[in-house]
Amino acid sequence: MTKYRWQASALVLVTFMLGCNEFMVVGVLSDIAKSLSVTVATAGYLVTIFAIVYAISTPIITILANRFDRYKTLMVLLVIFLIGNTWSGFTTSYGWFLVSRMLTAAVAGSIESLVILFANDIAPRSKRAMLISWIAAGFSIASVVGVPIGTAISTATSWHVAFHLISVLSFLTVLVMAWLLPKNIKQVSGGIKDQLVLLTDKRIYLGAALILCSAAAMYSYYTYIRPLLTTGLGFGIVALNWLLFAIGLVSIMGNQLSGTVAKRSGLKSMPKFYVVNIVLLLLFPLAMNNAVTGFALLIVLTLIITVVNSPIQIHFLDVAEADYPQAILLASSLNAIFFNIGISAGSATAALILANSDLKQLGLGGAAFDILALIIVVVLNQTILKYQQAKITHEKD
Repeated sequence: MTKYRWQASALVLVTFMLGCNEFMVVGVLSDIAKSLSVTVATAGYLVTIFAIVYAISTPIITILANRFDRYKTLMVLLVIFLIGNTWSGFTTSYGWFLVSRMLTAAVAGSIESLVILFANDIAPRSKRAMLISWIAAGFSIASVVGVPIGTAISTATSWHVAFHLISVLSFLTVLVMAWLLPKNIKQVSGGIKDQLVLLTDKRIYLGAALILCSAAAMYSYYTYIRPLLTTGLGFGIVALNWLLFAIGLVSIMGNQLSGTVAKRSGLKSMPKFYVVNIVLLLLFPLAMNNAVTGFALLIVLTLIITVVNSPIQIHFLDVAEADYPQAILLASSLNAIFFNIGISAGSATAALILANSDLKQLGLGGAAFDILALIIVVVLNQTILKYQQAKITHEKD
């Protein structure tokens, strides 16, 4: 059990490292723009291009990686990530910095997928849901702890130093993973066609649509969280950092709630959460008229709007383990892939709403996505039940 705890901590450390690398750019964007002699708007493309490369490369690398030993593949990807981040720390031109960010984005999603797969293999069944929720929490911890520290270091010295520290963390992570991870996990290899058949299963593509709509609902307002707090609710810059810190802490609690739901009731209880989400998002325009009610609403949404993450991740893994063992690595990546696609859809919806209205109306776009998510999860639960009943009938025959 002691070894498992060390292994679990190492897996969370990986996502913390990935989160620091991905999110820190947002906090030091102005410093990067000034240092590389580009506008802040141009520097902003670093975030957009990172997300695009992440979404495109993750399924490709994940499918190709399935034919190789998982331990060796993860170690190679971690080393490539270390090289990319170190390159980012030393670069002095926008072009090369963009290339280095694309390199880390290309492998980050596949690293996350492999980490989830290792978690699925090493965790006792009773602890699997909570470990996966903690792995997701690694990103939240990075946004709460790692990113503010990196921003403070960038302000005091240089953003290059902040990236160098992530490289040190990455190097230590490689050593820890090399030492702690099991090296001979049983796996079923399969060609590209054998893996892609997973996506034809109704339980899978409905789950993918569910996570896409859920992410879109969140980012229909969260994309503009800073202006919501300042311009919308009237909080000052000093208060802003503390409010964002509070939201980050609640997001970690939300990850743990997600793990608890996955362990106890899974997707069966999700319709209740979506109904609450819809009500809160419809109340968004009214709540945002007051600083107290507006911030309270954002806190509650932060706690429950991503509860689906662990249940849907467990669902993908369970379906793949039972019926598509050759595609389990692809299954482990679906959450990250479709969540990022959902982020793009939510952000675009938020931009469209702002172009025609104001910040207070952002929740309505999120409500529309969550209504779709509610319909999808009801259909998904019915589909899962039909598959279970058909399996029982088949076993009796």
